[in-house]
Amino acid sequence: MSELLDITPPITTRLAVWPGDTPPTREVLCEIERGATVTLSTLRATVHLGAHADGPNHYGARAPSIERQPLERYLGLCEVVRARIGRGGRVTMHDLARRPTAPRVLIATETFPDPEQWSEDFAALDPALVDAFADQGVMTIGIDTPSVDLFSSKDLPAHKRFLARDVAILEGLRLGHVPDGIYELIALPLPLVGFDASPVRAVLRTL
Repeated sequence: MSELLDITPPITTRLAVWPGDTPPTREVLCEIERGATVTLSTLRATVHLGAHADGPNHYGARAPSIERQPLERYLGLCEVVRARIGRGGRVTMHDLARRPTAPRVLIATETFPDPEQWSEDFAALDPALVDAFADQGVMTIGIDTPSVDLFSSKDLPAHKRFLARDVAILEGLRLGHVPDGIYELIALPLPLVGFDASPVRAVLRTL
């Protein structure tokens, strides 16, 4: 029998977001406990919230926004693989425990272990890794850090290779409790028209 593994950090006001971005807040407009017919809330937050899918227009001028991304990039066979990488490093193919073969790859670096504690020294991806995966037909790469580029990066070389090779990005995943292996990925973005990202409820189903 298959099992569902949640790889999404809980969305609370304590969730860390990129410095200068909008943290999540909840405004309660009315609630049953105060005599209203229903409870009604407003969410204010960045779209790069917790586990999220980047739209290409986040890192490319006149590139497609998130609602134009093909849904099959976020649903289907995927492989979780660990990277032997220190904080602040860029993951290369040599750092991976093995070379993945699935069309969607999730990389566990374990360099951003607490989604409520911001740190700047998380690992990221080497641009050559993006090209290598694209060459073998990978359509989506995910990572358990806030970005596929380093915090200090200004020219975003990994993002540029994702754009050039038309590979989808998932960031902010929780993979510390997930064994390496093959799963079904379910991480559909919302059709936020014109937006540069969407939060996702990222789940892995065992096969």
